[in-house]
Amino acid sequence: MAYTGSLIDGSIYRADLATGTGRIITEGQGPASVGLKLDTYGRLLVAGGASGQIRVVHAGDGRMLATHQAATGATFVNDVIVGCGGAWFTDSFNDVLYFLPAGRELTGAGAAPRALGLGGEWVPVPPGGAYWGANGIERTPDGRALLVVHDTAQALFRVDPRTGAATRTVLDGGSVGNGDGLVVHGRTLYVVRNWSYAVDVFTLSGDGRRARFVRQITDPRFDEPTTAAVYRDRLYVVNARFDADWSDPATASTIVSCPL
Repeated sequence: MAYTGSLIDGSIYRADLATGTGRIITEGQGPASVGLKLDTYGRLLVAGGASGQIRVVHAGDGRMLATHQAATGATFVNDVIVGCGGAWFTDSFNDVLYFLPAGRELTGAGAAPRALGLGGEWVPVPPGGAYWGANGIERTPDGRALLVVHDTAQALFRVDPRTGAATRTVLDGGSVGNGDGLVVHGRTLYVVRNWSYAVDVFTLSGDGRRARFVRQITDPRFDEPTTAAVYRDRLYVVNARFDADWSDPATASTIVSCPL
């Protein structure tokens, strides 16, 4: 099964990638559902965009299990990855990551997210929400660190999850400009580049400090692609359609299947 979230009302849709059929499991009545990931306990961890929320949703029946207020004010909780001891969320308007510890219990007061400041070589984002910083997030192939793409800096950073210290990943060719969603599959990194209408493919070093450009995937069906996932021998790319008429209920979102 695959899951996508609505930027309009926060609805969550579950699809069968084999058949293309699906249904809404969580009817949206509030903040956007931006990035989301499935954890080992069958829960969806959902980044709530400008609401500053992190939501925990039952992946089977769509029940809301918990809502955490990670940030207030100018914020955009954007993407999430599960690894390095828990779930990590990016904030595109602030130089922090939010962390939820791994475990069965994510609903009590002790499960509130904590902020980890980004430092080292990280490029600070000017305050106010006019510029975008941290966007997509992934784990390094060795599982010891995080990879975060910086929108304004057009750079990829390796982040130490213990300290927040960031070092710029050296790119041997290619670009991460307009980088949005990240996918690491083995030693391969897929960078989904929204306004570039492309996915750039790199081979990573195990520690994520170097990335060698391999090729670029393009498809006429790409329509502001923002994220992707690997299933079997296919890459499934999600179109956000930022420039669509979202007031029209007939405006459809799509997922594009590409061979690896």
